[in-house]
Amino acid sequence: MGWEQVHKELGQKMDKTIQDLKQKLAKVRTGRASAGLLDEVRVNYYGQMTPVKQMANITIPEPRLIIIQPYDQNVLKELEKSILQSDLGLNPHNDGKVIRVPIPELTEERRKEMVKVVKKIGEEHKVAIRQERGKAIDILRKMQKEKQITEDELRRGQDEMQKKVDKTIKDIDELCAKKEKEILEV
Repeated sequence: MGWEQVHKELGQKMDKTIQDLKQKLAKVRTGRASAGLLDEVRVNYYGQMTPVKQMANITIPEPRLIIIQPYDQNVLKELEKSILQSDLGLNPHNDGKVIRVPIPELTEERRKEMVKVVKKIGEEHKVAIRQERGKAIDILRKMQKEKQITEDELRRGQDEMQKKVDKTIKDIDELCAKKEKEILEV
């Protein structure tokens, strides 16, 4: 195994970290409708806790409205109950065929709280990236001690990893800045 393999594995871990960041940011409320808001909501469907997206068609006809049309009309009440019990602060309206979920406007104070949450999520992911870099460099140093790679390969490996880390951290900053802008838009 050469430094290229260690670099490749580090890249894969960084890609997973970016995917995780995107998923976590999608769950942060911005005051706009998004199907991702309901990702964590589970509904008791004949004894099974089932995600909303597996049992209903979710559409966003307006920027502040989610419409949920279940494939099975018998679950409307359970679906409405699950949304009310979630910690999303949403108030669904059941009209007998579909559930309409208006998205309330965020207060200025709540927007600032959400920006702090986004910054915290971003920072956690940057720390994870740096920890992975540290582990990868430790592997390279061990390989160099065991004469599996040369000192030049160690240096080149560290340089390549640092470039990848810098790029990934820049991507994290951009994703977080975009989300913050979304939250602060009135």
